Parts: sequence; structure tokens; C-alpha cells
Amino acid sequence: MQASRVPVIVGVGQINDLTDLDVIDLMQAALANADRDAGGGVLAQLDFLGVENHMSGSVAPWPGTEPFLPHLIEAAGLAPRSSLLTPQPSGDGPVFLLNHAANLIASGEVEVAALAGGEALRTAAKRSAAETGKSQNAMRELLDATVKPFLRKYGLTTPTDVYPLYESATRAAWGQSFAEARHETGVMWSAYSRAAAENDEAFIREPLTAEQIATVSDRNRMITFPYTKLMVANSAVNQGAAVIVTSLDRARRMGIAEDRIVHVGAGAAASESEDFLARDSYVHSRAMEVSIGKTLELNGLRATDLDYVELYNCFPCVAKMARRVLDWPLERSPSVYGGLSFGGGPIGNCMMHAIVMMTRKLRAGGKHGFIFANGGFATHNHSIVLSREPAATLPRDFDFELDAQRLRGPAPAFDEEYVGPGRIEAYSVPYGRDGRPSFGTIVARAPDERRFVCRVPQDDQAGLEFLVSGEVEPVGARGVCVKADDGYRYWRRM
Repeated sequence: MQASRVPVIVGVGQINDLTDLDVIDLMQAALANADRDAGGGVLAQLDFLGVENHMSGSVAPWPGTEPFLPHLIEAAGLAPRSSLLTPQPSGDGPVFLLNHAANLIASGEVEVAALAGGEALRTAAKRSAAETGKSQNAMRELLDATVKPFLRKYGLTTPTDVYPLYESATRAAWGQSFAEARHETGVMWSAYSRAAAENDEAFIREPLTAEQIATVSDRNRMITFPYTKLMVANSAVNQGAAVIVTSLDRARRMGIAEDRIVHVGAGAAASESEDFLARDSYVHSRAMEVSIGKTLELNGLRATDLDYVELYNCFPCVAKMARRVLDWPLERSPSVYGGLSFGGGPIGNCMMHAIVMMTRKLRAGGKHGFIFANGGFATHNHSIVLSREPAATLPRDFDFELDAQRLRGPAPAFDEEYVGPGRIEAYSVPYGRDGRPSFGTIVARAPDERRFVCRVPQDDQAGLEFLVSGEVEPVGARGVCVKADDGYRYWRRM
């Protein structure tokens, strides 16, 4: 492959702001840091700018829609020939942008590309508090305004509500006890915290033990069973990250040392249904399996060839599923930047930080790095390889949606009005700040395999205790869904 069409990373930069910068400031700072890392003056030669969308500020419509992009270009003093803003913030977005930019370079369309993203939810919350007297939860406000009323009614609005469905279903499918599942999460999250401790721009740089992460305490309250605060994404951050990609020939002509050049390999993407109640199962993700498997295949690699990985970890179930698909040992670190709990969870731009840190890791030693990204509610999956040498011939189409569709089983019919007997398929139990379960949401199957949703109210202490005690496995348990006078459908154990 001609050096003029080999995509390589030549500059990376990030920022973790503890003041009150806005999202434009964060992206500008990250781009400037990446330009300095590349030796300076590279952004003046820019052909393409790709930007991950954001949600800082007003929650609807997306604050990152046009004219945001031209405003960023003007503020940063850039003059790209073309640009792209992702439609909305999504955890797979940065990997999509990197894959897209690598293909543009490999096809000869551009020679110098920059990718950037940032999120200023910390600033947004402070401004909201100053103006209204209460902090803004931008994500919940946005999702509450856009999800179906049925989902709001049964408490399936935000990621903290939905991901426990996968957590409960996978734990049961893997034959794990509650203690075993909690231990696996603790071990993995301890490794994420140690990776963050080595990242100068991580949000939390304190290495924690598995026990500290798994144990409920004043500092580590239960969010949604079985997830404690230290197990979930930390989105209340001001962070930005940027990456500069050029052709190998251009990098050499700019005088960039060979030991600072990192090659961009091939990637693969696939998605699940946007409607998480219309998925075939909560015990696997065929889109995840295809994304990870095809990326290894396209680059001619096996998991044992990888020196470093970054497994997206908005919630433990995602990283634990990815670890199994990749066959990544529990004793090996799943992270180079610290993940969304400790490195920081700036909504859609998290994996731009992972790309920054993977580049730095490979510059320091090792040969191959693997990044798996996830967006939506375990919906969008995109993986990619970074290497010290060319790992695959580009350009390549990275859309493998049809492969995932061929593997996926039929989704069950969903019945909002169902009453009658059933068995628990998965469940979610959010907690209040008082440390008590607020209610339970059960996703269940009828005898004819229709899927339905019902509720366990807060005053049904026995029902909630059954779900969270850890003494018995609720998944698979039988009960009956009944309609009450208040309009809810409630679960009653048989």
C-alpha cells in the first residue's frame, strides 16, 4: 500500500477541566494540545474535521446541531475543506469518526484530518443551578422528553434504568451467583481505576480495590441494583479530546518521528434495534459479537496478539459481555484510559480519550491495541485496531449490519396490555438517595413468549427483597401480571 494512503495518528490531546469552560473551549483546547503533540502547525494544513456531537446546555433540540460546527471551526481558526458532525452524541461516535477519517485518507480524498469532541455537563449543571436553583440533569431531561410514555411510566428512561436488564439476564445465563457477578465487576473496575491513575487527565485518579467498588457506603451508594456509584459512568465532567490523522507519507514529510506514529487498522460496526424491548435477547448482543469478531478478522489478529484493549464500560454488563466475546482474561486490564467511571464519561466522546491514551501506550511500547465502543442502550457497536505497523489494507467498508442480522434470532412480540402468567426475563431496581429500592421494573415472557413489562411497587417489600437479596435467582421465576386501578400492571409472585 502506498505511503500516501496509509492512515496514521500523529497527534493526540485531551483536557480535564475543573473550572467552568464551555464545550467550544474544551474542543479548542484539545485540538491545540493535539497540534502541539504533532509538532505544531498541522491544523493549518487541515483537509477534514470530524466532530462528535454533545449535549451540554439546552437539552432539546440537540445543542450540538448546526450552526455549532461552523462556530467551532471559526473559533478554533480552522479551514477544513470538509467537515462532519455526528447526528447525536453516542459512545461509538469517536471510533466511527476515526474509521471514517482513515478511509478518507486511504482513498486519497484527504491527507490531514482532525477529530474532536467535548462535553461540559459540569459547567451546564452549575449554570442551571445558578439560574434555576437546581442542577440540570441534561440526560434525564432529554430522555424523559423523547422516550415513549409507556417507558417513562415503567421507569425505563435512562441508561441506569435499562442496562440492569442485561446485567440480570447475563448473570443468570452465565450461571453466576450474585457474589460471583459482583466480584467480576469489582476486579474489572479496579483495573479501570488503576488505568485512570496513570492517565494525567482522568477525572478520578485514585486506584481502588475490588472491595471498595463493590461495597455500598456513604461514598458509594447503590444507584440501580446491582450497580453502585463507582460502577457507572461519571458524566458530570468537563472534558475534551482530539486526534490528528494523516497519511504516512505526509507524516514523514512533516518530520514526525517513526516512534510517534501509530497506524489505524480496520474497524467494524453493527447495531441492535433502537427499541430495546424489541431485541431478541438480553443475554447477548449479536451486533457486539460481529463488531469485535470482524475487527479481529480484518486485521488478522487474535485476542492473544493484543497488548492493550479498551472495553467500553458505561455499565458493567457491557464490558463483561465484551470481555467474553473477545475472550479477554479477567486478570488482564480492560482499559488504558480508565473507562467512564474513572477516566471520565463525557457522554459520546469517551472513546476519543481512549484513542488518545491507546496512542500514547503504543508509542511507549507494545504492538497492537484494540478499542471497543458502544452507544445508545447497548445499541451501537464499533471496534477498531491501532498498531505500530499497518494492520489491514484500507479503505474498507465497516458496516456489518447484515452479518449481525443473520445471527440474530426473532424478537418476541411486545404486548403493552398483557395481564396473566409469565416468567421473569430480566429486571431493574432503581434506588433512592435514602438507600432504599424505589420500585422494580420486570421484563417478562408470557407462556406464548410474548414480552411484557410490569412493576413491583415500593410498598411490596417482599417482592423487592426477592429481586435484590441475592439469596435466590429471580430470572426465570414465575408470577402473574395484574392490572390495578391506578393503571399500572403489577407483578405478583406465584
